[in-house]
Amino acid sequence: MFKKILIANRGEIACRVIKTARRMGIATVAIYSEADADAVHVEMADEAVAIGPAPASQSYLVADRIIAACKETGAEAVHPGYGFLSENADFCERLEAEGIVFIGPKPKAIRAMGDKITSKKIAAQAGVSTVPGFMGLIKDAAHAARIAAEIGYPVMIKASAGGGGKGMRVAGNDVEAREGFERSRSEAASSFGDDRIFIEKFIEEPRHIEIQVLADAFGNFIHLGERECSIQRRNQKVVEEAPSPFLDEATRQAMGSQAVALAKAVDYQSAGTVEFIVDRNRNFYFLEMNTRLQVEHPVTELVTGIDLVEQMIRIAAGERLQITQEEVKLEGWAIESRLYAEDPTRNFLPSIGRLARYRPPAEGRYGSIVVRNDTGVAEGSEISMFYDPMIAKLCAHAPDRPGAIDAMAAALDRFVIDGIAHNIPFLAALMRHPRWREGRLSTAFIAEEYPEGFSIPRAGKTERAVFCAVALAIELIRRDRLDRLPGRLGPHSGDLRRDWVVKLDQDYVPVSLVEGMISIPAELDVSIEGAPPVTLTSSWRPGEPIWEGRIGRREIAVQVRPVLNGYELSWQGVASVAKMMTPRVAELDRLMPERATPDTSKKLLCPMPGLVVSIAVKEGQEVKAGEVLAVVEAMKMENVLRAERDCTIAAINAGPGDSLAVDAVIMEFA
Repeated sequence: MFKKILIANRGEIACRVIKTARRMGIATVAIYSEADADAVHVEMADEAVAIGPAPASQSYLVADRIIAACKETGAEAVHPGYGFLSENADFCERLEAEGIVFIGPKPKAIRAMGDKITSKKIAAQAGVSTVPGFMGLIKDAAHAARIAAEIGYPVMIKASAGGGGKGMRVAGNDVEAREGFERSRSEAASSFGDDRIFIEKFIEEPRHIEIQVLADAFGNFIHLGERECSIQRRNQKVVEEAPSPFLDEATRQAMGSQAVALAKAVDYQSAGTVEFIVDRNRNFYFLEMNTRLQVEHPVTELVTGIDLVEQMIRIAAGERLQITQEEVKLEGWAIESRLYAEDPTRNFLPSIGRLARYRPPAEGRYGSIVVRNDTGVAEGSEISMFYDPMIAKLCAHAPDRPGAIDAMAAALDRFVIDGIAHNIPFLAALMRHPRWREGRLSTAFIAEEYPEGFSIPRAGKTERAVFCAVALAIELIRRDRLDRLPGRLGPHSGDLRRDWVVKLDQDYVPVSLVEGMISIPAELDVSIEGAPPVTLTSSWRPGEPIWEGRIGRREIAVQVRPVLNGYELSWQGVASVAKMMTPRVAELDRLMPERATPDTSKKLLCPMPGLVVSIAVKEGQEVKAGEVLAVVEAMKMENVLRAERDCTIAAINAGPGDSLAVDAVIMEFA
């Protein structure tokens, strides 16, 4: 077994590998860029080596510096994680030439499966179902449009060396095919250094289901069941689960057999994933093989009890697989939610900044429930524009799917992040979505269910009752604490006020304290809008970010953020601002005028912090609705900004290469 390994990655996956290596008694070496000098993975590792400036192309993607770090520290092997150089066959060969073990498959398998065109040909030869498409090289946009028309719209345009949703577009006509080809090629060149593109038939109502495989150097191949990864946005996975709620046992076995057949065809060694597209009739087609550890590997670990990182290390060290196919059992249900630094209410645009508060839910086993959080950040960490926007991967495991969904919802309610925008409200709302809970999924789920984008849902009857009860409890505890602070006038000697009004967003909700004990833990009987009283108990203290307690028979966790004269309360994806008032103050508050928001309709604002790639118009130019105005790159993705209406360009305030903050004015309209 290795004595020391280097992790050629950053963030949560570097931390994940370090945890397993530490448990195995293996020393670890971290590498870091200038932007990651204070990162969690650097602190966790036994040693750390600086490898260059913040851009990945000058640090994490520079093989020479990683090899030099191995020699400097005496690391015998390299675990590449995912992304960066994890599927780079040349890097693997460089390591082998230096006598350093690559913890992953051999260069032959990486090269064969890393090229999507080659991989589809090998898959077809191995008897694996493949999607109809054009596997040759495409010359230009016009050529792409001709091929797409021959295959039949809709088609998927993909980068041959792509991954993670980059360099990928769906086209439904010739115009979209030409534009999709140009955007995919540009993204592919900047992300992978390879601008080759191919086109295949787009399967409508598809599910994305993948099979995890393991193989050693002695000809032992097994699969560990499937993962359902259909909840995607812009071709990037958001929520994954294992097993799939859609597959029957016959389809599971057929997909597993084909995945193993493909692994055998390329003499695969290590952990790998074979991805399939599955249609409504459970017909499945090979998509690609990822020759690395997947982001969503924790759900497979939770349902099988197998540590995939450990298996990768043992296989790379020359050990035989100790697990047979018959011994692989899928127990219970696991769900993973990817927490991203993005604003779901602004079309999921990236967000950067410092984590002013980062308080994940407690990990561990709680009866039949397991909560796990894979992360590479801590309170105070900086979310940079240079890398992937993922903050953490929150996982929940339970005996069945409804239990896992409920456990995930409860964990999301207890996950506090402040300082940047994030997608927890969206994930929490998703856990309540009827279609998600029923398992009626497809890769178009988010586009179909949120066609106008996501907005924080308004509080319904249940949420109103919860928020009003919690707001009253918080206010009474706050006032009682102020009464007892030293140096203040003596506390009031009269009875507690019974009648209150909660201004919940723009609604005025009457609440009544029927009876109660204000000391901590508090116990109150509260009536909302004249309804029968409900008992509320909690040990919440002022300043705590989460109000936890019981309302009636239900366990509740509500996030509490102070705002001017009140609190922002959030629960299960719903958020409202609650302000406590006496009935008389509420009467007067109704008369207060509302401040109007400024008009920005004549300006194109940068929707996220990013780099201007191109400006497609000139001052004085007349443009039609839908025309491209500019392209902005953020966190490795190119975002096309279009005109929302017919207009004339009055002024252009930014140019290619400019780095812009969110809401910076790119151009103005007449």
